[in-house]
Amino acid sequence: MEIRGALVLRKRQVLFIFVLLGLSQAGPESVRYSVAEETEIGSFVANLARDLGLGVEELSSREARVVCDDNEKHLHLDLLTGDLLVSEKLDREELCDSTEPCVLHFQMVLENPLQFFRAELHIKDINDHPPTFLDKEIVIKISESTIIGTTFLMESAQDLDVGSNSLQNYTVSPNSHFHIKIQDSGDGKIYPELVLHRALDHEEESELRLTLIALDGGSPPRSGTTLVLIKVLDINDNAPEFPQRLYEVQVLEDTPVGSWIITISAKDLDAGNYGKISYTFFHASEDIRKTFEINPLSGEVHLRSHLDFEAIQSHIINIQATDGGGLSEECTLLVKVIDINDNPPEVTMSSITKTIPENASETLVALFSVRDQDAGENGRVVCSIQDDLPFFLKWTFKNFFTLVAEKALDREERAEYNITITVTDMGTPRLKTEHNITVLVSDVNDNAPAFTQTSYTLSVRENNSPALHIGSVRATDRDAGANAQVTYSLLPPLDAHVPLASLVSINPDNGHLFALRSLDYEALRAFEFRVGAADRGSPALSSQALVRVLVVDDNDNAPFVLYPLQNASAPCTELVPRAAEAGYLVTKVVAVDGDSGQNAWLSYQLLKATEPGLFGVWAHNGEVRTARLLSERDAAKHRLLVLVKDNGEPPLSASVTLHVLLVDGFSQPYLPASEEEAADAAPAAPLTVYLVVALASVSSLFVFSVLVLVAVRLCRRGGAASVGRCSVAEGPFPGHLVDVSGTGTLSQSYQYEVCLMGGTGTNEFKSLKPIIPNLPVQDTGRHIGENENFRNSFGFNIQ
Repeated sequence: MEIRGALVLRKRQVLFIFVLLGLSQAGPESVRYSVAEETEIGSFVANLARDLGLGVEELSSREARVVCDDNEKHLHLDLLTGDLLVSEKLDREELCDSTEPCVLHFQMVLENPLQFFRAELHIKDINDHPPTFLDKEIVIKISESTIIGTTFLMESAQDLDVGSNSLQNYTVSPNSHFHIKIQDSGDGKIYPELVLHRALDHEEESELRLTLIALDGGSPPRSGTTLVLIKVLDINDNAPEFPQRLYEVQVLEDTPVGSWIITISAKDLDAGNYGKISYTFFHASEDIRKTFEINPLSGEVHLRSHLDFEAIQSHIINIQATDGGGLSEECTLLVKVIDINDNPPEVTMSSITKTIPENASETLVALFSVRDQDAGENGRVVCSIQDDLPFFLKWTFKNFFTLVAEKALDREERAEYNITITVTDMGTPRLKTEHNITVLVSDVNDNAPAFTQTSYTLSVRENNSPALHIGSVRATDRDAGANAQVTYSLLPPLDAHVPLASLVSINPDNGHLFALRSLDYEALRAFEFRVGAADRGSPALSSQALVRVLVVDDNDNAPFVLYPLQNASAPCTELVPRAAEAGYLVTKVVAVDGDSGQNAWLSYQLLKATEPGLFGVWAHNGEVRTARLLSERDAAKHRLLVLVKDNGEPPLSASVTLHVLLVDGFSQPYLPASEEEAADAAPAAPLTVYLVVALASVSSLFVFSVLVLVAVRLCRRGGAASVGRCSVAEGPFPGHLVDVSGTGTLSQSYQYEVCLMGGTGTNEFKSLKPIIPNLPVQDTGRHIGENENFRNSFGFNIQ
């Protein structure tokens, strides 16, 4: 590629040398063509092949081309048609500047043999450039005293076009002072001159703005403009003048110091120093100079001190304006002070009552007067108080008002009233003054003490220490002072049998209740009394409440064994036949507990036995039964130690010793036997019956004695509590304890009905009868048979 490029460059250099040689050998005559500037690219100029007498095929074979003198590609030769075309837009001004005519020289070069044809292209001018001024604005200063006819030379315009398209004329915009005169310079150029044909007046018009227009000869003609600024110079021929002789301005009295009031402006038709005006106060008093000030250059009047409408309502100020030539003029400024609402209303109290009784109505509380120093609406006032107060305002005379209570007050509902008397004027913005009055409502004893509860229930555990605080009652009184001081007291009991004075006492100051002695649940389970509360008013008011004291049981009684009786002269021995089946009922331990509730729930346990595993005790009812079948190897005498324990905290207990004797043949009447055994035992039957009857009689006698002693003791305790019948605990019992509610601690087969009557002082024992069901002899076998499931059906304690 580099070698090929070098060859092409060398070829072009050789061709350029041949072109120069050909130009020297070409004839003097050349072909002339013309084209207008700015012709579109590709436009037709001429057919060179036809004009030069060449064939179209010859142009291609001889490599015909067009070469311009400036070596630019302005033209293009079409080898197929021989047409000469414009290859770019031609700008006459760019190619030839102002030279006329504008000719572009070029040659057509043919090779084989080398031949040159000279030609020239005349570029015709078109009106594509308007006249232009180098300066956008021309400034001319002319004194207003300049005489008519004076001329002023102006800058000329430039036009790149030539011939008829060049600059041809000047005009000026219409005006009443100047016109244009055109001068020819002799070299074909024209120059404009501005001629004054009417006198100038600075005061009438200090500046004139004209438009200078340059026109060319094109069709249509094009033009260019520039602005001509004519400044008219002044002379001092006019004195300052105010637009009006009297100025009036209204100023609010609260206008801040330094605020602008008004600008006094005088006009002087002169200019320069002659037109400069200074302003001063003329014949002004000292008060005016202290209150106002004027800017000597701008004529602005400012406030130097505060205005007060109540002191001065208007100010008159004389102002003088003087120009630079000494000419002056005066005017008057009237400043009217406008009142504003700058004074709040004033409240003056003449009399006031700070304390009023609660039962008084329409009581005079206060007398006061109001005023406002402002004028007009700013001085009108309106008085008011809060809407939710039982008071009202009443107008009396001129600017006097009274504050009155509209109804009887209730101190308990509200003891203090904060009354705000608000006085508001009608100005804008509205100003108000508030005066606070505190009115206290004095108390009247119109409320009795009230207990917090209508009845009180207190609980105290028995065996308490004397002077124990068991509770409190509280009453409140809505009154105040001595009317609200409450004193407590015990009222006489409704039941005269209750020794209230020995049971409780009350603190008269705070209502604390104290137990005076130790209480015993078994003797007194509950009691009621009334408490009174009285205030110290005159007359005194009182109220009362009911107090119920419940004595809570304590586990202070150990179980007591009723059977077998332990303090007998001879121990009780239970006889058990050796033929008894497992689960045979030997005896039953009967015990009671003086406590109640869970403290009286009893459980039984076999602590010690002569032969462990032979007997067992039911934990629920104290029944002692055989645990297995008896044998001949078992000892005849057995000693059982049974523990009876309650469910208190801590639990209390008692123990009882049982003596059991195993005998032969004792239970024959109660056990099924064979005919042979029955025949052998027939002679001994009478003796066995006698022994059983005697033993049962003795046992019943001891049991009856013990029950009588226990009943007498229980009835004494019941009499002290004024309870007609001895009560027992109610409710369900735990599974491992004995239920004593309704049935007591005895099972159904060994229940006793005990009735103790109190109140007579003798605790007389009324009745004690055993309730023993009749068991037929023929059912004994079935009963024993049912005892075979004894261990699996109940809790059985075997030792």
